Amino acid sequence: MATTPLPHSHTEPDGSAVIRVLSYNIRSMRDDTDALARVISACAPDLVLIQEAPRFFRWRKKLARLAAASGQMILSGGAPAAGPALLCSLRATVERTEDVLLPLTPGQFRRGFATAVVRFGGARLGVLSCHLSLDADERHEQGGMLLDRVAALGTPHVVAGGDLNDLPDGRTFERVAASLQDGWATSPWGAEHTWIRDAPHRRIDAVFATKGIEVLGCGVPVGHPGVTETDLRAATDHLPVLAALRVPAS
Repeated sequence: MATTPLPHSHTEPDGSAVIRVLSYNIRSMRDDTDALARVISACAPDLVLIQEAPRFFRWRKKLARLAAASGQMILSGGAPAAGPALLCSLRATVERTEDVLLPLTPGQFRRGFATAVVRFGGARLGVLSCHLSLDADERHEQGGMLLDRVAALGTPHVVAGGDLNDLPDGRTFERVAASLQDGWATSPWGAEHTWIRDAPHRRIDAVFATKGIEVLGCGVPVGHPGVTETDLRAATDHLPVLAALRVPAS
């Protein structure tokens, strides 16, 4: 349970930035969108890494409505990234964005990455949202593509997150965690499991950070002020992952 509050977002005297990053599979906004907006708002994120953003009819309007209702702006992604999207607060200065489509495997869903480079104070940060394949072999290949894309962002620090469709002891999750810090494993906070719709409960969503970033806390925001169990269950079928990170000045 979330007993110690996460630090609020702020810029420190040395130019480093403390930011909040939320990763959330929103199931194409097919559930209670008011509850979804309340959860996001209560977490007060600087960045929201979304999976399963709306992709079809009036997808931009739906995503814009969610951003406005939760105090965010659309950064990138949605249909052009095959589902992953990025939202940001007004605190972010945007340098660039890029939506990346991954190779399509016959019989599988199209996958992609939503990416951006942003600044918070003196800190420059690459950002990536992902939703990896249900197929184990394709998922493992996509884990390698994720790491390649993190390196290609060309920033000293990167945060990546999303729905990995894999467990922490799975080979794709382990592949990513071998190169990046797994937020929950590094500094656990709140609750662990992000999928609780059936047994066994499991952690298949995560926030990762490059080595130079300090993870101040990371987990499902159960017990976080303003986040209710009712809203968490009504908003979508996944639980979100909230991380507080200290990003050094670049």
